[in-house]
Amino acid sequence: MSISLRSRWVFLPLILALGAVSLYFLRLSIGHEARPILDASTPNEPEKPKGPIYKDTLREVAPPLPEYFPLATKANGPEDLPPVPSWNRPPAEHVPESTRLYIGFTRFWPLLQQVVVSYIAAGWPPEDIYVVENTGTFDANKRGLLTVQNPFYLDYHRLTDIFGVNVITMPSLQTFAQLQNFYLSEAINNNLTHYFWGHMDVAVVSHEDRKDPFKSFYMRAVDVVRETQSLDYKHGKKWAQQFFAYDWLTLVNVEVFSAVGGWDSMVSYYGTDCDMYSRLAMNEYVSPIADAGMIYDVTTSLEDLEVLFRRVPKEKEKKNIPPSKIKEKEARDTSTSRAGSRNSTIPPLNSDYLSSTKEDVLGGPGFLSVKAALDQIQEDKKSDKYRNSWQLRQNGGDGEPYFVDPDGFEKALQMTIETGAKINEEKWGHKGCDIKGAGLKDGDQWRVEHDSTF
Repeated sequence: MSISLRSRWVFLPLILALGAVSLYFLRLSIGHEARPILDASTPNEPEKPKGPIYKDTLREVAPPLPEYFPLATKANGPEDLPPVPSWNRPPAEHVPESTRLYIGFTRFWPLLQQVVVSYIAAGWPPEDIYVVENTGTFDANKRGLLTVQNPFYLDYHRLTDIFGVNVITMPSLQTFAQLQNFYLSEAINNNLTHYFWGHMDVAVVSHEDRKDPFKSFYMRAVDVVRETQSLDYKHGKKWAQQFFAYDWLTLVNVEVFSAVGGWDSMVSYYGTDCDMYSRLAMNEYVSPIADAGMIYDVTTSLEDLEVLFRRVPKEKEKKNIPPSKIKEKEARDTSTSRAGSRNSTIPPLNSDYLSSTKEDVLGGPGFLSVKAALDQIQEDKKSDKYRNSWQLRQNGGDGEPYFVDPDGFEKALQMTIETGAKINEEKWGHKGCDIKGAGLKDGDQWRVEHDSTF
């Protein structure tokens, strides 16, 4: 029986379907043969741990910091501190000029205490000193909630009630550039024409080795202010700032800093001074060098800050005392010593202290001793590969309010510094601090291609 051509086409879909099914089962069979056979002797892959994998962050907490100003621990107010040396004492009535001084603080209390005490001992009125607490710990220091091993600890009570200085607590952690803009803002809001700002890792001393005639560190700084305000000042109104040992202490012209737009807060730390000072120079403002005294770049504190007040023990008069009286006195002294040791080895600062000490002489042995000690500290800092290693000496504070891991804080800070520096390079299309020297002018920001320094 013959099959017509049309009938043959009827079987074509059936043939194709059978072929597809056969191909499917063939591939399935090959896949099973290629798959390895697992038995009990084949080890399974290690199971990944669930949750975060922690770094090895164990650290040895540094030993407690020593007390660098023992007399202050017994003081109830400024009157209980040693008096400012007579040659440094500020006028009883404040000078007509404003001498407000801002000092920023983030970490390492001993250096902050030292710089504040050194300014006071050099004649700066405590009421003119403003410590800007930039710790990011809100009111924890004011309430005494942080311990001395916490990097962000400061003794709020000692600063305000004993030293008599002012403390302004920032609402959040600020970068260097933001802190500078805060100083400028405070000056504008208080109608100041000028202000001083200084680093916390310095110590200041008057020029006691100069008698031409002698003036305290503070009064020399006042003289600089008066010079800038005189009608015949050589720089007129074109001065932007006065550098005392670069910007370790700086006198700022509020009008000029405002005129160039203040600090660029996007350039957070290193490089922001290059940006600001270059813009000032581009607008033909000058930054003269001034002198008020010796300013030391330090990395640690003097062992006892009392030496800055220049008190020395009085020599006791020798008298012929009968042996029996000597034994009675030794017995009384021993009894008094034992009774006192139960409370403190530091006697209260009162008339007994003043009567047992006397003021050193201007430029005397005390001055030479302080100068030698600070010279050595400064040399030690110069030889340190990481000049700001003092910022890492406290690593405690676990469990305290607003705690931040000290190592994490330092890492984040370095990343922020690096980012700010890169922003400044992109802003000017130039690497390095010689921005004006590269032929750039104010207004070129963000408008130029990279130069050959890239």
